[in-house]
Amino acid sequence: MSDTTAAPDMFALTCPAPLRERARVVMGHGGGGAMSAELVEQVVLPGLGSAVPAALTDSAVLELGGARLAFSTDSFVVRPLFFPGGSIGDLAVNGTVNDLAMSGARPAFLSCGLILEEGVEIDTVSRVAEALGAAARAAGVRVVTGDTKVVEAGHGDGVYINTSGIGLVPAGVELDPRRVVPGDVVLVSGAIGAHGMAIMSERENLGFEADVVSDCAPLGGLVEAMLNVTPDLHVLRDPTRGGLAASLNEIAAASGCGVVVQERAVPVPPAVAGACAMLGLDPMYVANEGKLVAFVPREHADAVLAAMRAHPLGAEAVVIGETVAEHPGMVVARTGLGGTRVVDMPLGEQLPRIC
Repeated sequence: MSDTTAAPDMFALTCPAPLRERARVVMGHGGGGAMSAELVEQVVLPGLGSAVPAALTDSAVLELGGARLAFSTDSFVVRPLFFPGGSIGDLAVNGTVNDLAMSGARPAFLSCGLILEEGVEIDTVSRVAEALGAAARAAGVRVVTGDTKVVEAGHGDGVYINTSGIGLVPAGVELDPRRVVPGDVVLVSGAIGAHGMAIMSERENLGFEADVVSDCAPLGGLVEAMLNVTPDLHVLRDPTRGGLAASLNEIAAASGCGVVVQERAVPVPPAVAGACAMLGLDPMYVANEGKLVAFVPREHADAVLAAMRAHPLGAEAVVIGETVAEHPGMVVARTGLGGTRVVDMPLGEQLPRIC
């Protein structure tokens, strides 16, 4: 190469996506990353055909009888059923409530479907139901219908739960990643990675130096506080499977904007950072169950951040980055040493069965 040859632009370099043709489903297909997207786009959506909406999100906003309703459904297969900071019952409520809240909706009603494995102890089912009821009351929603099925021993994992929910979307609220523009400010509501590490510590009986407790919590009240400042929030996401990295990549791809994150600004608790270092994991890819990421117009960012910090579930909210016109659809992190790294969409899930 001659001295006059220009160095390649790192943002212009792309590698062809590997073909992942598989005859059977693998765990990575349920991880919320690229493999999940492939399964949905290449297998599920073609089967549904014209029944599929234009935008695929964790909840759909629908017009019905003059009202704008958000509708969502989710299934929970976490192992173990009980973990530091929560249980499958808490997840079943908060996971669906939070998906509704990310549409700007005020969650109202849930359904609950229980799939029980033959032989599971009745006391275990009772504990799960009590946790689910307590979580619903804390979130301000009612469980109004449901179903129960039992499968043969060896064909389940104790208890699986499906919840669906509906809520009302206030007038003037239009949360959509396609509204994101260069110059938007990226906020997170607090420290990341606690849920995934809490599950791992309990599942594998790992002795971390400090206890790690799941952040599982309902975010409807926090979202309402943010919308009270301005309905002009561009998009919200709860970074569950695939963690913060997956949510940022999804928004970047849908908006066509680049995202720049200041790595040192991303809040990671010391206990989570230590656990991830021990296991060789990146905290940005670890699941959360009580945090949100918001893309907010710059003129509203300070006021929205103040409102978040005034709410118990947003007390540690911070600015972590911004959107740019450069490298559209790509997320990059500015490191503490002054370098830049690409934050890719995860392929699968670092920690399966975390929700």
